[in-house]
Amino acid sequence: MTNEESTPKNSCWDKKSTACGANSGGASAVYGLGLIGAAIYFIGHATTFWAGVLGFLKAIVWPVFMVIKLFEHLIQ
Repeated sequence: MTNEESTPKNSCWDKKSTACGANSGGASAVYGLGLIGAAIYFIGHATTFWAGVLGFLKAIVWPVFMVIKLFEHLIQ
């Protein structure tokens, strides 16, 4: 039995398969740059250590704030 026969055709090991997130690099890069930018912004405006910690936590969930503001703007 060869290795080719033991792996399914649409598995993650198949180089042509996109089922394992092979094409999600762009979204990850945008989120990563947004995370870094938001962390710099929030931590830069922090006046205490715990405000900086809170700023880092805000930087992790920055898309939530953006979507909430977008919906508030659309409702008005």
